[in-house]
Amino acid sequence: MSGSSRPVEDLTPRRIVEYLDRYVVGQDAAKRAVAVGLRNRLRRQRLDPELARDVTPKNIILVGPTGVGKTEIARRLADLVHAPMLKVEVTKYTEVGYFGRDVETIARDLVEVGVALVRAEETARVRERARAAAEETLLDLLEPDDALDFDDDGAEPARVPDREALRARLNAGDLDAERVSVGVVERSGASMEVFSAMGVEQMGVDMQGLFDRMAPPRTVERTMSVGRAREVLQEQEAERLLDRDAIVREGIRRVEESGIVFLDELDKVVAADGGKGPDVSRGGVQRDLLPLVEGCTVTTRYGPVRTDHVLFIAAGAFNIASPSDLMPELQGRFPLLVSLESLGAAEFGRILTEPRNSLTRQYRELLATDGVQLEFTPDGIEEIAALAQRLNQEHGDIGARRLHTVMERLLEPVSFGAPEQGGPLVVDGAFVLQRVADFSA
Repeated sequence: MSGSSRPVEDLTPRRIVEYLDRYVVGQDAAKRAVAVGLRNRLRRQRLDPELARDVTPKNIILVGPTGVGKTEIARRLADLVHAPMLKVEVTKYTEVGYFGRDVETIARDLVEVGVALVRAEETARVRERARAAAEETLLDLLEPDDALDFDDDGAEPARVPDREALRARLNAGDLDAERVSVGVVERSGASMEVFSAMGVEQMGVDMQGLFDRMAPPRTVERTMSVGRAREVLQEQEAERLLDRDAIVREGIRRVEESGIVFLDELDKVVAADGGKGPDVSRGGVQRDLLPLVEGCTVTTRYGPVRTDHVLFIAAGAFNIASPSDLMPELQGRFPLLVSLESLGAAEFGRILTEPRNSLTRQYRELLATDGVQLEFTPDGIEEIAALAQRLNQEHGDIGARRLHTVMERLLEPVSFGAPEQGGPLVVDGAFVLQRVADFSA
């Protein structure tokens, strides 16, 4: 495998925080905790193997109201690291014996992410070889028809441009509209879908591999354009060059050594009455999560996978329950507790302007496609931020998500008329006050 064995090797905690700063305003404590957690993955991999087995992840609980950056931190981490990472909402799962998803599917889904990650890397690694092989196959298909040029009087045929000239035409796209007959590999996908829907794969059975052995893929001749044939042949050549067993082994290794699970809405599985009555399943999810977080072996369709060194980052508002209401054993597996701060007008102003994907930039770019030159002045930003804070106070605090509501309502008339009107538009304090005189959530 050519994939990186140390996905955060070049990422110091300081660099991780600097990256998160581009997209998440404030919440320095949460960023530092996550950055140290990621760096510790690399540190453990550098230890003596015997000692490394006993170094367990320092799992983290992020506590804070909705819309303050918990999910955004997790999402940006997924973009940053090349480790398998899975975000799940804990409320999708129920205690074993109740209708819902078994928590062990978290590990199975993480393995799918890991295998897909390695597969994508290996596909990129063999892409050039697959492209070259597909090109040669296409030339073989095109040459018989294009190789000879007969005169009208039936004289001895003359050779037309050689293979390299044909290659030049192919790569220039001159032959994309030509039709060729290509052997297309077809798999037994229908049967696979039926059994997957029945949940057989969740029992640790590789149904695709089983069907491939029972009914090997067959090759069917299909007529298509050269342009489409090139894509099909490249995909098939790449598939042929991949070592599926090696990909699975590397995917499982990455999951076991550097996998990350983000458990969102953990507070929603805290049983308000101690685990009785209708809350029994929610409380039971904690008991089912415990072995997974502590470290256990889960059977997947690729084989057994251990979760001992998977890093779990949990998050929740905990506005009714508190982390101390979790079962003690589960609390003990999350030694780091980080509180995220509520956001006010000052933070909203920064969120509107500082991140690389800020809302003001998004709206400027979107409306520029219709010829509108949108400009936000400092006093306009201040009024938008103050409005978002007021609406959160009056209608429930949803954090930075309130900015989406404000911006959409504020610019809805502009967005509607932009294709016909175009031109410059300045969003200043007066503009905001005029638009939101009767603004309500």
